[in-house]
Amino acid sequence: MADQNLSETPLRHSHERLGAKMVPFAGWLMPVQYQGLREEHEIVRARVGLFDVSHMGEIRVSGPNALASVQWLTTNDVGKLQEGQAQYSLFLNENGGVVDDLIVYCLKKNEDYLLCVNAANTDKDWAFVQKHNRGAVLENQSRQWGQIAVQGPRAVELLEKIFPGFSACAGFSLLKADFEGASCLAARTGYTGEDGGEVFVPWDKTEKLWEKLLELGAPLGVSAIGLGARDTLRTEAKYPLYGHELNDEMNPYSAGLGWVIKPDAKDFVGKEKLLEGKKQALQTKLVGFVMKEKGIARAGYPLLDADGQNVGVVTSGTPSPSTAENIGIGYVPKELAEVGTEIFVEIRGRKVKAQVVKTPFVSKN
Repeated sequence: MADQNLSETPLRHSHERLGAKMVPFAGWLMPVQYQGLREEHEIVRARVGLFDVSHMGEIRVSGPNALASVQWLTTNDVGKLQEGQAQYSLFLNENGGVVDDLIVYCLKKNEDYLLCVNAANTDKDWAFVQKHNRGAVLENQSRQWGQIAVQGPRAVELLEKIFPGFSACAGFSLLKADFEGASCLAARTGYTGEDGGEVFVPWDKTEKLWEKLLELGAPLGVSAIGLGARDTLRTEAKYPLYGHELNDEMNPYSAGLGWVIKPDAKDFVGKEKLLEGKKQALQTKLVGFVMKEKGIARAGYPLLDADGQNVGVVTSGTPSPSTAENIGIGYVPKELAEVGTEIFVEIRGRKVKAQVVKTPFVSKN
């Protein structure tokens, strides 16, 4: 029996038919794995996997003041987006800390944008958007859209079967498409480090699309993939996760996200405090590392220098199915951020050797 306080995606019964282990996640009942984390991870790296990401939030910003509002709300330059293009961006609070990271989809230039935000932050983000709106028409459409991520080397081949023309989409662009009479958005985006897409589909058509993807994907070796493998895949790609690499207190320049911050192009919420803290933030860097001695780095573990001094913190860590190494991500002073630098992870009182490496840990294909 599901916890009555948990929300359910439109694919809840599909997951149960596939034998998924269901767990609470960000207020939702979600599949953590079906056949096993390692096997599911390897399916996405080698073939194609389907992820239920219907728990993600969607906020629609439209009307004559849509562009002005999204420009003020986000750090990236939305004015550069043409219809059918998308960009990664950030919401910042008044102190320059990260409210959330998100993707902005341009549905009609200057007039209509869809903001896809993290499931755990949807209510917070909706309040943020309402507070800082500059006259746009706002709608929280999170319960109108289901969302399926199709990821892996054969993902585009599968999506092309249902959405003709998808294979011609460039990265961070989207196709307005039809599925059984329903208007969908098929975007060339993802969170695994592999090729593929994410399809926004009306809530009541999500299950039909899921079943169609499983059916047409069978010759390609498709499989449903749970949250467990989603996390190991994104860690290998060194993609940030809110609550781990990003939070309300941190300046995003430390995370290496200066490329999505465009202070010369426009004003935005938190800009002044963000820039005040930039110099100090750049003294810290987010790095990837591999364990050189036995041990798994877990989020929250201290990072130490050679003298055993606490110099940083692990934000994410996992055994990597693709590299067969124990990998981690964490913040260290910039003088310890060079590739090849020896650092240490404190694991239950032990000082365990690690080494800073080039990231991503695994490149596409």
